[in-house]
Amino acid sequence: MLKHLSKTFKRTVLATAMVLGPVTLASAQQVELTMYYPVAVGGALTKIVDGLVDGFSKENPGIKVNAIYAGNYNDARIKALAALKSGKPAQLSVMFSIDIYELIEQGAIVAFDDIVETDDEKAWLKKFYPALMENGITQNKTWGIPFQRSTIVMYYNKDAFRAAGLDAEKPPATWDELVSAGKKLTKADGSQWGMMIPSTGYPYWMFGALTKQNGQTLMNGSGNKTFFDKPATIEALQFWKDLGSKEGVMPKGTIEWGTLRQNFLDQKTAIMWHSTGNLTKVKSSAKFDFGVAMLPAKKSRGTPTGGGNFYIFDKTTPAERKAALKLIRYMTSPERTAEWSIKTGYIGTRPDAYETDALKKYVVEFPPAAVARDQLEFATAELSTYQTGRVRKLLDDAIQAALTGSKSPEEALTSAQKQADRLLKKYR
Repeated sequence: MLKHLSKTFKRTVLATAMVLGPVTLASAQQVELTMYYPVAVGGALTKIVDGLVDGFSKENPGIKVNAIYAGNYNDARIKALAALKSGKPAQLSVMFSIDIYELIEQGAIVAFDDIVETDDEKAWLKKFYPALMENGITQNKTWGIPFQRSTIVMYYNKDAFRAAGLDAEKPPATWDELVSAGKKLTKADGSQWGMMIPSTGYPYWMFGALTKQNGQTLMNGSGNKTFFDKPATIEALQFWKDLGSKEGVMPKGTIEWGTLRQNFLDQKTAIMWHSTGNLTKVKSSAKFDFGVAMLPAKKSRGTPTGGGNFYIFDKTTPAERKAALKLIRYMTSPERTAEWSIKTGYIGTRPDAYETDALKKYVVEFPPAAVARDQLEFATAELSTYQTGRVRKLLDDAIQAALTGSKSPEEALTSAQKQADRLLKKYR
């Protein structure tokens, strides 16, 4: 009897092991993800990203995340695509929202619509501000999820406004008011300019704000046509040039993106146009009373959105895709979005983030945190086309040629449009 029970027990143990063995093995196998991400505005963003990833790892011990800081947006794209070709690819990355057409054309990314399965996952795709999704949706599919997103806002020195006899609670709301205030804020000895708009780094982005304010977008919604030579586009570039060469409210020529924030903090300019991603750094560093406002209007207010989206690469296993989706959903949850916005100044990318206790309290305590969000009402997509790097460079070069005086705005933009037409013709 005991012998029979012993044999029966062994058979039961063996059968159980056969059933449970693969499950136990699978559960022990850790999915490993490599994620590249950029930093465009400097500061301690790497530590913030590391903190978010650590929080995810604690909740998901079966997923290991290697978060790699890759430099600026261009660096991140180059490194991520190089990794795909190297045999040691990343599974996901934060890259420029405007990289979408290039990534699709190269077959580098997979649409989120092809990964989500549950009703909850499908509903998640619709949780983000529509203006921020314009650079993530094409061909009726979602390819990019908003993460470190921004608009351009106007930072201004309230103390300087008061010293110049201006109302510090009424920043310029129109182009005419901007010029008028700029003249009063500009000091004759050159120690303080009225305003500065950066024209290196991402000049096309700043220009997208000026053209939108003048009633003109820079491209169509299919990524195959640009409007660089439209009268309103040319007029916008002429206005930008005139701020330095005619009105004398900012330096002539080009203004550096990378040093502008410090120029503002050093009170070398009373107004700067820059990314809302600088907000937390300015808040912690400014030794003067400052304000943040929407950009001024010509025909209407306007700004392009900007910043980076999450992408999942096509060369991924089903398990890696699901793990990457889980990580992205965690990083873009209302609570994490609120945390990211508070710590960085980037926009909370979804309305329910502003309903969290943390961000609701922060906006009450620090109203400038709501400016970029409120400005989404007037926002348009950032310049993005097929051959986007080459098209963007055409516009950047045209802007700088006009600002430095080597070409007139009309001549520079007409030439850029002709070259863009040649690049984009095959996509029409």
